[in-house]
Amino acid sequence: MDGVSSLEGKEKYLNSPFVTAGDRTYMVGHQDGSFPDHGWHVKGEMGGIWLHPIKLMDGFMLSYFKDGEEHCLNNAKQFFNYPFANLHRFQSKFSGLNIERFQYIPDGAEGVVVEYRFINKGKEAIKLPLRFVAMVDLRPVWLGERTGMEDEGDFVEFHTEKGYFTGRDSKNPWFVSWKSSLKVDSTSFKKGECSFQRKGKGLDASQFMSLKLEAGETSSLKIFIAGSYKSETAATTEMERLEKEHLALLEMKKSRFQELKSFSEINIPDKELEQMYDWTRYNTDWLIRDVPEFGRALSAGMADYPWWFGCDNTYSLQGVLATGRPELAISSLKLLRDFSEITNGNGRVVHEVSTNGAVFNPGNINETPHFTSMIRTLYDWTGDKKLVEEFYPFLKKGMDWLMKTYDKDNNSFPDGFGMMEIHGLNSEMIDVAVYTQQAFEDLGDLASILKKGPEAKYYRSIASKMKSKINEEFWVDEFSSYADFIGTTSQARHLIDDAIVRADTLDKPWAVKELKATKNKISSYPAEKKQGFVLHHNWVVNTPMEMGIADSAKAIAALETASKFVNYFGAFVTGIDRDESAGDDEGSFAKGKKIFSYTGAVMTLPTGVLAISENNYGRPDKALAYLKRLNRSFSYALPGSMYEVSPDFGMMSQAWNIYAINYPIVTQFFGIKPQAGSKFITLEPQMPSSWNEASISKVKIGDNELSYSFKREGEKITLNLEQKIEDWQIWLPRSKYKKITVNGKELGNKGEYRVPVSGAKLEIVLEE
Repeated sequence: MDGVSSLEGKEKYLNSPFVTAGDRTYMVGHQDGSFPDHGWHVKGEMGGIWLHPIKLMDGFMLSYFKDGEEHCLNNAKQFFNYPFANLHRFQSKFSGLNIERFQYIPDGAEGVVVEYRFINKGKEAIKLPLRFVAMVDLRPVWLGERTGMEDEGDFVEFHTEKGYFTGRDSKNPWFVSWKSSLKVDSTSFKKGECSFQRKGKGLDASQFMSLKLEAGETSSLKIFIAGSYKSETAATTEMERLEKEHLALLEMKKSRFQELKSFSEINIPDKELEQMYDWTRYNTDWLIRDVPEFGRALSAGMADYPWWFGCDNTYSLQGVLATGRPELAISSLKLLRDFSEITNGNGRVVHEVSTNGAVFNPGNINETPHFTSMIRTLYDWTGDKKLVEEFYPFLKKGMDWLMKTYDKDNNSFPDGFGMMEIHGLNSEMIDVAVYTQQAFEDLGDLASILKKGPEAKYYRSIASKMKSKINEEFWVDEFSSYADFIGTTSQARHLIDDAIVRADTLDKPWAVKELKATKNKISSYPAEKKQGFVLHHNWVVNTPMEMGIADSAKAIAALETASKFVNYFGAFVTGIDRDESAGDDEGSFAKGKKIFSYTGAVMTLPTGVLAISENNYGRPDKALAYLKRLNRSFSYALPGSMYEVSPDFGMMSQAWNIYAINYPIVTQFFGIKPQAGSKFITLEPQMPSSWNEASISKVKIGDNELSYSFKREGEKITLNLEQKIEDWQIWLPRSKYKKITVNGKELGNKGEYRVPVSGAKLEIVLEE
């Protein structure tokens, strides 16, 4: 692990979760080395070792004996997170004896490698009796019952001759095998001192070993754990592979993460932000779920959402593409399309799919249009026309389904739930309208790429009409904001009453007052009168700016309004939950919040959307301010990661963070806007005023790679650019600058909005 960066956790968060990540297998425990029951999706069962679609163990525990007493290694004093591994440090009852636990999961492995290191810094030899307890719990994933996965009790066998254990479910072909690098002296299947009460039908299996350490000596115990949901042979074969190849596999994983960092690698003045940018890419890798029966795709969050979502991917994959991972974007989108076709068959994009193939929610209506735009983004970054041909019929069918099924009054705005999961909030939602408008615009472009002229014209005409209608009908001048929804007076009254209860319960008197004023204002309106309402100040009112379709004057006014609904860490999901103590940086975990809820939540996605929105309207300093708010949550509880709910609640790692953080840095601050299908890249750097020097390297666009450095001196900006394929065109924003010089030659065409240049190496000087 020499040369691999690591981050140390905080003492007060040692009793909070961490993840040891792998694409096939992962492990969730606590930073202190314990494995308490964790999670709410399947209550208490989301921790431990998972090989989707089954769980292998609730965890494990090593203990040592001194003077007849057993001491459990579940109280680490330090925790260190690496991009692809973890380390716990324990203090022992032996003078001078330090103990560490290191673990990692090789790429593609159906198991985990654990190493305990014993460092005797004392002056005397130590004889150390040990007990390793494996907490077997072979059980199915969430919704397992829908596909016939019924959990039964487990039993464990020790294979004396070969020195390894095998656990199996008594009804299903689910297996877990493990062995140690030290000789097993004896075994037991009784609960020991270090066992704890846990849910499920599993059991504990103990092995006793001994170790002698001379003064100054370091020794280790390695544990190799592997599983299978097919056969015992597969589990033991994988266990033996990990035993033989674990060091080589660790080197391979280290090399892959070094390569991962090399694409779209940035060097910026704000080193804390740069660190967050790097680790967000690592977090994204942690969330890849590869289940051979279904495919490989990005999951939503760890530890309660380790499966596949439509909406989460349509945000996240934009950042994934911007940071050089088109293969992950493609496989994720294909998996979602395939499940959508099997489940719905009408182009509707599914919302949530468990790793056993069970679909929980066939799709909210924002997901189908958002998926459509994601395919346009995929084409922009890959230039792969075959992908457009493959997806286009599905997209066309989905948009047709959406409008025929949900736009009953034919006013271009579908009715139904979008991103906001508030009871009753399912009329004409602002985010659904905006993403639908963008989808028609993008579908028109995709039709044009496929030379389907009449279809392109038709879809673009819908998009143009919707853009005007959104700016007219959703805008509420009184609040300088776009409406949460368009609905009838009758719908609004019910929602206002619910919102007043919510605001009153949360002790938000300003919101109660505002809501009552709105209720009084509409008291005389006809029950079926339809208009836009600002009630909740939900974050989705910022989607017109996120997509850049808001009129400039309205956009600036709306962004100023949005800036009122933030705290120290970012934007509130629901504005009426706004906390007046915006400077309070104490997290909800520290306050003892135990029940999972999004009420009162400040989340990373809404904050990132505001950063993107500010950039869209030429305000990079304000965008940077939102990223700095996000940065306050980075490493707050889990070193190297950001929680879904800022700063320390919900999922400990969340996929859409890469959209909130990395996407605006690559595509807006560095201004890289690809058109890989046409082999050109629009380059419009929009750096914050405090960033006078910055660079980005190996931005993967189609089969090209772009790198450039940025330097600002007064009103002069110098870009030193290199690209892998020299005949690709770089489009520069001619109208923004008084003078543009490329390799010493001034460009003409002063009336043009953009002008193209090409070459393997370019020195571009922009003068404002």
